[in-house]
Amino acid sequence: MAADPDPSTAGDFDYTGGEVARPGLVEDLEGLVDGDVRFDSYSRQLYATDASAYEVTPIGVVLPRSTADVAAVVEYCADRDIPVLPRGGGTSLAGQTVNEAVVLDLSAELDDVVEVDPEAATATAGAGTVVAELNAACEPHGLKFAPDPAWRDKSVLGGAIGNNSTGSHSLKYGKTDAYVESCEVVLADGTVTRLGEERVGALRDRADPEGDIEQRIAAGVVDVLDSHADEVRERYPELKRNVSGYNLDMLVDEATVDGEISDDATVNLARLLAGSEGTLAVVTEATVSLEPISETKAVALLAYDGLEAAMEDVTAVLEHDPAAIEVMDDTLLDLARDTQEFADVVGMLPEGTDSALLVEFYADSDDDGRRKVADLLADRRPGTETAAEPSDSPPSAGDPPRATAGMEAHDQETRDRFWKMRKAGMPILLSRTSDEKHLSFIEDCAIPPEKLPEYTRRFQEVLEAHDTFASFYAHAGPGVLHVRPLIGTKTDAGVERYESIADAVSDIVVDLGGSVSGEHGDGRARTQWNRKLYGQELWEAFRDLKSVFDPNWLLNPGQVCGYAADETRPQWLPERADAVEMTENLRFSPEYEFDAGFEPELRWENENGFQGMAELCHGCGGCRGEQETTGGVMCPTYRAADEEIQATRGRANLLRQAMSGDLPEDEIFTEEFENEVLDLCIGCKGCSKDCPSEVDMAKMKTEVEHARHEREGAGLRERLFANVDTLSKIGSRLAPLSNAAAKLPGARWAMEKTVGIAADRTLPTFHRESFADWLADREPAVPEDEAERKALLLPDTHTNYNNPAQGKAAVAVLEAAGVHVRLAEDAGSSGRPPLSKGFVDEAREKARANVDALAPKLREGWDVVVVEPSDAVMLQSDYRDLLADDDVDALANGTFGVFEYLDAFRLDGNFDATGEGSLSYHGHCHQKATKKDHHAVGVLRRAGYEVAPLDSTCCGMAGSFGYEAEHLSMSKAIGQLLYDQVDDANAEQVVAPGASCRTQLEDRPGADAEPPHPIETLADAVEN
Repeated sequence: MAADPDPSTAGDFDYTGGEVARPGLVEDLEGLVDGDVRFDSYSRQLYATDASAYEVTPIGVVLPRSTADVAAVVEYCADRDIPVLPRGGGTSLAGQTVNEAVVLDLSAELDDVVEVDPEAATATAGAGTVVAELNAACEPHGLKFAPDPAWRDKSVLGGAIGNNSTGSHSLKYGKTDAYVESCEVVLADGTVTRLGEERVGALRDRADPEGDIEQRIAAGVVDVLDSHADEVRERYPELKRNVSGYNLDMLVDEATVDGEISDDATVNLARLLAGSEGTLAVVTEATVSLEPISETKAVALLAYDGLEAAMEDVTAVLEHDPAAIEVMDDTLLDLARDTQEFADVVGMLPEGTDSALLVEFYADSDDDGRRKVADLLADRRPGTETAAEPSDSPPSAGDPPRATAGMEAHDQETRDRFWKMRKAGMPILLSRTSDEKHLSFIEDCAIPPEKLPEYTRRFQEVLEAHDTFASFYAHAGPGVLHVRPLIGTKTDAGVERYESIADAVSDIVVDLGGSVSGEHGDGRARTQWNRKLYGQELWEAFRDLKSVFDPNWLLNPGQVCGYAADETRPQWLPERADAVEMTENLRFSPEYEFDAGFEPELRWENENGFQGMAELCHGCGGCRGEQETTGGVMCPTYRAADEEIQATRGRANLLRQAMSGDLPEDEIFTEEFENEVLDLCIGCKGCSKDCPSEVDMAKMKTEVEHARHEREGAGLRERLFANVDTLSKIGSRLAPLSNAAAKLPGARWAMEKTVGIAADRTLPTFHRESFADWLADREPAVPEDEAERKALLLPDTHTNYNNPAQGKAAVAVLEAAGVHVRLAEDAGSSGRPPLSKGFVDEAREKARANVDALAPKLREGWDVVVVEPSDAVMLQSDYRDLLADDDVDALANGTFGVFEYLDAFRLDGNFDATGEGSLSYHGHCHQKATKKDHHAVGVLRRAGYEVAPLDSTCCGMAGSFGYEAEHLSMSKAIGQLLYDQVDDANAEQVVAPGASCRTQLEDRPGADAEPPHPIETLADAVEN
């Protein structure tokens, strides 16, 4: 490591959100650390947001590789009055992970599970370890890190400590602080130490207000115990869930013996960091205690005729010792009722059901779980019910409010379905593209459960007085309801309403003995209410404690207890109130402006159109999920690269920031923006399904690419791939010469050097006889007047010219199913290739031609069937982005992927199949994104195969992407994720419907050939 730079060489900085004025800072940090130092505009904007309503551009970003790196940065910045912000997954909802500081991204490298000790029931892991990965390491030992934040597959251990996180099962497990045994930390001056258990007497012996930083911290802790213990006992609410302010109540509780502070008591200073939001020290590693994983669970779903009735029943339900009680109000139930997945579950509730409680029990056995649920239901009036037969008998007259019906779930599939229904409405709440959003700013107040009825009633009165509404849902058991009022902050009136609601609700909270945050922390949204909650004495105690841990107030300044007093305020910080104000640094403020720089070409059927989509990402970090713990499609390049800029959140934020003035004008048209931000979005469409807000990054990229082509022109390779259907037609006519030409010595090298097609990729093989020619020349085996249905097969490019065998297999299967099959002879290429390259006009022209050719056939009773998944989705979904008329909708509704067709109409029941053996099924990402991927699995299973569907992301080929030389390494890195899943499945054969997917799988180590399209596998079973 380089010697410590001379402070005089680093010099002056601009802390107003602009570029760093002196490059010495960057050069110095690069010399001090092994990790990456990133002070470029894109990196700074990537870390300007989290999952909250706030946006603050940081000074720069460092990705430390070790505790030594963290210490070097903190010490360097302490010597120069430069603030520092430790950050994990950036999933904070209150704005505590954005600040005008040097950001330490601990999630990048400090993410190892160091040790799991099953005998001691502890685990040690880096601060950047994703909570779900920690649990994956503990699970083989029958143990888990008990706090279960909802976003545990994205949030990290250091963040859980910094926020004192918990989750749905806090009734059983409490908060993170109870599980922190010790922490390796970097203190504000760069000192590395480990905080853990210590006798109060030892602390008192070490305490010295004039000593080194550890002695001053000891003095500060002793002062809290000696001077403020009674006030802590008086002012801290008695709740299972309180994460506002510093964790002084736990400190005092641990130090108390027989009602008095005792020198013989043991306190754990690491637990004082829980909920401190990075303002006291930087946690780099933690040892946490673990809990046994329960043998099984049981769930009851209780129906009520109103939210207040459900709230009045919570205390009675608590008497049954559940692990969780979750509430769903009428808004969430209505949203779930409108989904195909949950409509039948909600429909089983009695008519007039307005709210529901989901109650979960941990149990030692299935019988134990059934008994617990039966006891609960018997006490609810009506008595014991089943999921299939809910009772609607009313309670007896004069009884306190009880459920009007109850359902129960004991098998995992039904339990998971109930829980998913509880979460079903959130994506819709978060998917508003209007200027008004369901904002997170007063959504996690903690209230004594017995006060919930009054709280909800008074909260609703506040909402009505401010002419807005919200949904009430989540953790009713510990009294933490999530309530997100619909607010727009782009106007002065909206900002005033934003603060006014928070002020009124916090008054109610204090009056009812609650806390302004029971889960998501203080941050920028709630710090200003801590003085109201705790009073002036404890507010000053917080600030005194902050001063001994962080004398210059440089660690995440502003959070929890505000800013430094005048005498300790760094010179660079302007004069301001001592508390961070919730109306500062809003992402969407009255000063916010948006200008895309072009007129959108695609259809945007949402409020605010393209702008609404560009502003939709709320930063939750769902796209940062790891394959091992998350599954789904989104976001393949992030999973391979582990870089924020490759996550949907990163791209969406930079795109919005480029259009709202945070980046230079016309930045989106620059080569740097194309290469760094958009280029590695591979158009998998996973974000449109997996993102809680349904951000459609692929569609936005198409808009920008089209605008860039219009303004800057397009390259030769882009045009070649956009016109691959024409090229394939020529290659087919010249076959086999076209195939031989690609194998000539030097041919692949020349292709890579001239047009950038990777020499290491196997090119498609062309067939002289196209599938369309073959099908047009034969008579259907099933006469039209004897057919179950009649289908037009669309000759997609790959089936037509490169793999006619899969088209022939589709014909064989469809005819075995009794379908009259003809060629869609008047239809051409779907238009997928030009659309994927941003040539919207060409794609629209092809779409128009196909709609005009096929719509009349649909009116004659024909169906359209497509073998290649991406082409099927093009007709089903993307055409609606290009065109608007009834024929487009008719074609979208009348088009089917070949397996979807067989499954939707149960046509596979018309033939006998003799399939044997096990298959790994990798579905196409476009079909997954449009929820049409399950059909093939069902058909193959009914044909006799044992099928293991892979919960895989995009294969990494993504059409032309994997053929492009500069993308080869990324394509193969994504492909490796798929290879690992195929290996783990250990099936006899892997099948995949996508042509690109099969090309990628052919390159899998040990693969001896391209795997078949599953329709070919099914055709073999039918033929045999």
